[in-house]
Amino acid sequence: QVQLVESGGGLVQPGGSLRLSCEASGLIFSIYTMGWYRQAPGKPREFVARISSSGRPSYADSVNGRFTISRDNAKNTVYLQMNGLKPEDTAVYYCTTNNDWGQGTQVTVSS
Repeated sequence: QVQLVESGGGLVQPGGSLRLSCEASGLIFSIYTMGWYRQAPGKPREFVARISSSGRPSYADSVNGRFTISRDNAKNTVYLQMNGLKPEDTAVYYCTTNNDWGQGTQVTVSS
């Protein structure tokens, strides 16, 4: 079955950076659009970024210009480079194929 395993979350100060990774297994990774979503406490899950099978990215307005999504098909991995982090970026970040979801990784932005 499909497994998505996120890593790279943690505690970072405002203005800092983190790089999330999501390693996929059980699927032909290269043909999938991969996405990142996030969910803050008490809020619905929201779209962050996605990258098509051809490598075309798209972003939520709230992260555009600060976050970069990329993929390495040889490693079955999708990345989310997050720069200029703000307290409002605090959330659990999830990797998805839109059919399957990872377990999430916590990102906390606080001084």
